[in-house]
Amino acid sequence: MTETRENVTWLTQEAFDRLQHELDYLTGEGRAEIVSRIEAAREEGDLKENGGYHAAKDEQGKREARIRQLQQLLESAEVGQAPPDDGIVEPGMLVTARVDGDEVRFLLGSREAAEEDLEVFSEKSPLGAAINGKRAGETATYATPKGKELTVEIIEAKPYAG
Repeated sequence: MTETRENVTWLTQEAFDRLQHELDYLTGEGRAEIVSRIEAAREEGDLKENGGYHAAKDEQGKREARIRQLQQLLESAEVGQAPPDDGIVEPGMLVTARVDGDEVRFLLGSREAAEEDLEVFSEKSPLGAAINGKRAGETATYATPKGKELTVEIIEAKPYAG
């Protein structure tokens, strides 16, 4: 890959649409919903001891953070451009590898792009950085956060269909 993809997130069209729908809800109906809950709790009186008010404000903060996260993700997303089926590990590939003797299967890319039960590693993670650009049969080593050196052998890399 010749272009820099430092802040690009590969998403299937389905994942992009799902995240856009979530963003639309949070910035529309979801925002109105939380504002109504805050107003209702505020009307109950003393805000210092009003658990419902504080819970609603906390929820509002979490939702606003999620909105910012989704906006950033969707602005930098590369949509529907599955990587080529050339066996080279890169973001958007479903990778089967042998890590320290155990066979594992995971998506290299964004957690947002994957099904809930699929393990995901970022291309910026130690494992992802070690295998990015490798082919089936090639090996690499990487250090875990605790400093242990692990060896990974690529068995297969196929585009993730999502």
